[in-house]
Amino acid sequence: MTLRALTRRRRSALAIVGALAVVVGVTLGVWRPWAPLTETAPVAASGDALSPAPLVLPENPRVLVFGDSWTYGAAASDPTLGYAYLLADLIEGETIVNGVSGSGYQRPGYAGPAFGERIAALDPELNPDLIVIQGSINDRRQDAASYPAAVNAAWDALRATYPDAPIVVLGPAPHELPVGASTARIDRDLARLAGARGWWYISPVKDEWITPDNYLDLIDVGAGRMHPSDAGHRYLAERVADALERFAGAPVTDADAADPVPAK
Repeated sequence: MTLRALTRRRRSALAIVGALAVVVGVTLGVWRPWAPLTETAPVAASGDALSPAPLVLPENPRVLVFGDSWTYGAAASDPTLGYAYLLADLIEGETIVNGVSGSGYQRPGYAGPAFGERIAALDPELNPDLIVIQGSINDRRQDAASYPAAVNAAWDALRATYPDAPIVVLGPAPHELPVGASTARIDRDLARLAGARGWWYISPVKDEWITPDNYLDLIDVGAGRMHPSDAGHRYLAERVADALERFAGAPVTDADAADPVPAK
């Protein structure tokens, strides 16, 4: 038999072995849809921050929840089963939901502009008792150098529109695992910028809300295209409600402050 024929036979054998390995791997549960095809990075660290004041809310608070597709309720069997809507019952209040799929601080959405323009269009008469601004992984492919300026401009406009409402920043939640480097960078930037203002920051990345153990239970990897399932939205609502309760019970310190000059 010639060397060429032997090579062809070896290649065929390797192809069969490789195919069998894939089948066995999937059968044994080794398939990991959360593994990204590109970059990964460690979780974010908030760095130096001012101590936020305890969150004080009235009974039955009115909460504006502003964000991207996760706030819209994408992949829930009905958008009103999204976390932002479910949060209302958990806090025994009302949520005003303003979510636009695809949008971020820099990136326009599919049915609306970027965060800054959307904030400019908000009704100043809403008079919320609390604002939760969520997201966004949609900025992970935008210019990193100009990201802090875009965030600060949006937050300045939000504060000017609702000067009396406390603001809680809900950072991006990972749609894939391990967490991508750009998502981790966004989480770090938002944590730092919120800390510079003395605002509460919730980090689903740092707090490991989504892990390999619960990923397939929480994230719809099919038609939902890496968005929370109904169970995922319920879970997110519960985690946000728990965080708000924790912020309300935070001790008062001499370092408590709010809205200093924003960090650049």
